[in-house]
Amino acid sequence: MSSDPPESDYESIKQNTNHQIESFKDVKKLKGKYGSDFQTHLLEQYKIYIEMMDRVTERRGKTNTFYITLLSGLLALPSLLIDKNLFYGSKAVLALLLAFLGLSLCFLWYININSYKQLNYLKFRVIHEIEPYLPFPFYFREWEIEKNKVGQCRRLSKVEKYIPFIIAIPYFGLLIYSIRSLSK
Repeated sequence: MSSDPPESDYESIKQNTNHQIESFKDVKKLKGKYGSDFQTHLLEQYKIYIEMMDRVTERRGKTNTFYITLLSGLLALPSLLIDKNLFYGSKAVLALLLAFLGLSLCFLWYININSYKQLNYLKFRVIHEIEPYLPFPFYFREWEIEKNKVGQCRRLSKVEKYIPFIIAIPYFGLLIYSIRSLSK
């Protein structure tokens, strides 16, 4: 899964990278005080930070898989309970409960997606602050290339945020069904 910043923030990152590093308080002074291992240690910290960012992206994917699995299983639950005669109450009440649970989970999933998006964005900002002190700014260059391919690449977070809404559609149907059944 790709980690991507909001499109509107790309330009602000590009313009503010130098300013952000100034807020890092004179890296040259820091480098002088730190000693000859500064560049080596900075590179090691960069590697660790990239690994941490990758783990966040991996958790993001696992979170999405968790919600898809849970919500799909929850949709299958009523037919299983009714077909196997494991539920003896009102089908409309069961549908209502499952609809509320499913819609609540879709909402929580959407919040998680936004949270991971913000976390990845912040991590990329830090990476962009470090990259000017490395031989080549890989991530910054990647964004420049992607930015120039207008319309060819959809950012994952733009597509990803619609999935909870799509999966919520059957739960809305279940909610409407249960309300109509209970009102008869």
